[in-house]
Amino acid sequence: MRVLVCPDKFAGTLSAVEAAAAIADGWARARPDDVVAQMPLSDGGPGFIDVLRANLGGTLHEVTVADPLGRPVIAQWLEHDGTAYLEAAQANGLALLDPAQRDPWRATTRGVGELIADAMPLPIVIGLGGSATNDGGRGAVEVLGDARPDLTIATDVDSPLLGPEGATYGFARQKGATDLPALEQRMAAWAAQNPTLAEAPGAGAAGGLGFGLMLLGGHRVSGIATVASAVGLETAEADLVITGEGKVDWQSLHGKVLSGVLATSSNVIVLAGQVDVTGVTAYSLLDFAGDAAFTDPAGALADLAADVAGNLA
Repeated sequence: MRVLVCPDKFAGTLSAVEAAAAIADGWARARPDDVVAQMPLSDGGPGFIDVLRANLGGTLHEVTVADPLGRPVIAQWLEHDGTAYLEAAQANGLALLDPAQRDPWRATTRGVGELIADAMPLPIVIGLGGSATNDGGRGAVEVLGDARPDLTIATDVDSPLLGPEGATYGFARQKGATDLPALEQRMAAWAAQNPTLAEAPGAGAAGGLGFGLMLLGGHRVSGIATVASAVGLETAEADLVITGEGKVDWQSLHGKVLSGVLATSSNVIVLAGQVDVTGVTAYSLLDFAGDAAFTDPAGALADLAADVAGNLA
């Protein structure tokens, strides 16, 4: 049997590349006669550059930009075949802050604007996701001023800017927000610049950074569709596809890696840290491995893959 292993990252424990290797190792242990191929994926969030480089190659460039609190941080962008690939989370990512530092009132996308400026004038594909910010992209817009980069915005969700599934109510709690109505009010004032764009799919991605980059003329596409096309997911030959991520929930079916994989294959198994969704064949690493999911995530994920493979009819 031909098996394609194409997970997203397991946030906080394993990169997509590491997760793919662990799953492939465990699967091969239980079913050594299967032909197992690895194709780590990303939806535009953290790991976007690593995944593209692992699959495509290219040249990395480094630049110092502002992190969400304005402190200097080193970010990288990938140049491949005349296109610049950027990962917004390298400048505004939640992983850049300790939990006690998370504050969506202060966090800014200024560093994302600096990252874009460094990659110009190349055409740019920028992945959005995993942000600590909720400023609607205002910081990036102010940095870029009148510049109008050739910009493709690859988002990890298709949410609008405002409303119950928008930037604030949909995602700001995980960034440390408590007063959601006040944050939404601030966002609504910023959205008044272009109410039509505020309603566009992906405008709410990365704390509204999608909206800010649309104001600069950026064109929004699905992050997972962009990566899938770049790495050849749709043309990959497989009898079974194994994917996964840290937590599978409602967001997973609205622009995340899982949604993209399900769109290309009808025979999919999901290995995840946690599972909080129905309708897909999914196995929870926490239920299977308990504390080992954190203390030895690669080993635990390999063991889960081996267990699933060993019980495959």
